[in-house]
Amino acid sequence: MAASTRERLADAAFALFDEQGYDATTVEQVVERAGVSRSTFFRAFGTKEDVIFPRHDDLLARIGARLATGTPQTYLHAIREGAALVLEQYLAEGHVALSRYRLTRSVPALRDREIASTLGYQRLFREHARRWLTELGGPDVELHAELLAASVVTAHNVVLRRWLRGETAEPWREFEDAMDTVLVGPGGGPGPSRPTGSAVVVVRSDLPADEVAARVAAALEGTPPG
Repeated sequence: MAASTRERLADAAFALFDEQGYDATTVEQVVERAGVSRSTFFRAFGTKEDVIFPRHDDLLARIGARLATGTPQTYLHAIREGAALVLEQYLAEGHVALSRYRLTRSVPALRDREIASTLGYQRLFREHARRWLTELGGPDVELHAELLAASVVTAHNVVLRRWLRGETAEPWREFEDAMDTVLVGPGGGPGPSRPTGSAVVVVRSDLPADEVAARVAAALEGTPPG
């Protein structure tokens, strides 16, 4: 399936979702707007829901490929660059990412799909972290791999949500600061070339963004969260 056809279908679908809502939009309307047949739509996307997340599998594969190149000596670089691929994708999508954000806030099925996608990213980071930490021979590898993966995904998502809500004009700067908090630690700590000195900040993913930000700031200042 040509990428241009998929993009045309996605553009048509998101335009209709914005105009009349997700539930009111039919596949027939999407293909009519895009100027293609129903069979073309279903070759490109299995369902209407799939249009909302058209590049998820490709992005997951790209992240996995980057993490696969990491070693116990370079894994913090691999994690940072793997997480950066997600933010880069959303920023490149522009208005499509903003439309998706609005839809996932209002359509429960799409919200569930988004949560499942987030867990998929977290699982990928966890699997590679387990491999690296096992080779390093640290204690309680399962726990540390889980905490590291959860912290990276949570920190990334805090920055992404701020950009989606129009709360930051500098998502890349905030992303780097967030990754420093998770991967380098309070006070500047050892850099990514020395993974044994890394630190992890853990927050619940269901907390409001303001509360997450406050806890991250507290960690940076070396003070206990309220």
